[in-house]
Amino acid sequence: MKPSILVTGAAGFIGSNFVEIALAKGYRVIGYDALTYAGHLENLEEFKTHSNYKFVQGRIQDQALVSKILKDEQIGWLVNFAAESHVDKSITGPADFMDTNIQGVFALLNTAKNYFETLSGNTKDSFRFLQISTDEVYGTLGPTGKFSETTAYQPNSPYSSSKAAADLLVRAWFHTYSLPTITTNCSNNYGPKQFPEKLIPHMVFKALSGAKLPVYGRGENIRDWIHVKDHASGVLLALEKGRPGETYCLGGNSERTNLNVVKTICSVLDRLKPIQGGASYSTLIDFVTDRPGHDMRYAIDDRKAEVELGFVRKYSSFETGLEETVIWYLEHLTWSKAVMSKPGTKVTYDWSSIQK
Repeated sequence: MKPSILVTGAAGFIGSNFVEIALAKGYRVIGYDALTYAGHLENLEEFKTHSNYKFVQGRIQDQALVSKILKDEQIGWLVNFAAESHVDKSITGPADFMDTNIQGVFALLNTAKNYFETLSGNTKDSFRFLQISTDEVYGTLGPTGKFSETTAYQPNSPYSSSKAAADLLVRAWFHTYSLPTITTNCSNNYGPKQFPEKLIPHMVFKALSGAKLPVYGRGENIRDWIHVKDHASGVLLALEKGRPGETYCLGGNSERTNLNVVKTICSVLDRLKPIQGGASYSTLIDFVTDRPGHDMRYAIDDRKAEVELGFVRKYSSFETGLEETVIWYLEHLTWSKAVMSKPGTKVTYDWSSIQK
C-alpha cells in the first residue's frame, strides 16, 4: 500500500498543487493548513469530495493536534510546505517568519520524532519527513555559476535566514535523533493558484486594473523559474526515491531578469486582452526604489535530482508555461477576487476594471 501523506501548508500555492499530483498518483492525502492570509480552501475545492482526501485546519505549532493526526491517520510521509514566504513582508515584519519558519518547524520535527519512535518494522523504515526549502538560503550569485546541494548557506533576508535555520534544524534531527528527513531547495515557482502578492500574478492583476507595474531598481535581478507542477512532481520523487539525510535542489533551468518577466507578461496580455486604443501594457512599467538586501541572481544546478530521482521538467519552456499561467488567471478571476478579499490581505486591485 502507498503511504498516507500529511501535507502541511496544503491550502497554499505549492502545497495545493502537490496535493493534486499526489492524489492523481493514488496517494491518500491529509491536508493541513492554518488558513492564514495566503492559505485558501478555494485552492483545495476540487478535492473536497475525493475519497482519498481529508482536510484539517491547524497550525504546525500545535503538537497535540499534529500528533493526533499522525497517529489516527497512520501517516507514512510528512511534507512541510507551511511557511511565511514573502521577502518584502519579512523585512517589515520578521516576527511571523521566526514563529512559523523556525518555531513551527521545531515543533513539527519534535512531533514527528515522537511519532516515529512509536513505529516499527517496514512502517518505520519507510517513514519520511520532507522539508520544503528555497534557493534563497544560499544567498546571491555573481554573473556565473549555480547553486547546488554543496553550496554554503549565506541567507541575506529575514525570510531566507528563517528558512536556513529550519533547514539546519531538519539536519540536526536526522543526525541526532535518526529521524529520516529529506530537504528540497527550489527556485522561484510560478503557475496556477499563486497568491497575488508574488511577482507574476501581481503584475497580471496590476496590468488588468490599469495600474503602474512596479519593478525594483532597473529590473536586472535574475531568478531561475520552475513551474509549480514540476516542483511538486520533484518533491514527490524525493519522497519516493530520495535518501534520508540528503538534500535535493529542484530548478527550472529558466533564468530571466525580473524586467524580462514583466515584459513577457505584458506581451502575453497585449495579445490576449489588449488595451482599448492599442497601447501596450509595457507602458505601465514603473521603476521603483530597490528593496533592502535584494539578491542579484539565483540559479540552480539540479543534476543530483535528475540522476538520483529521475527528475525531469515537463515545462522546458518558461514562456509557454508563463502564457498558460496568465491564461489561468484570466479564466479564474472569481478565484482571484475571492482569495484577495480575505481579511489581512494588504494588496488590492480595481476589480471593476479587471472584470471588464
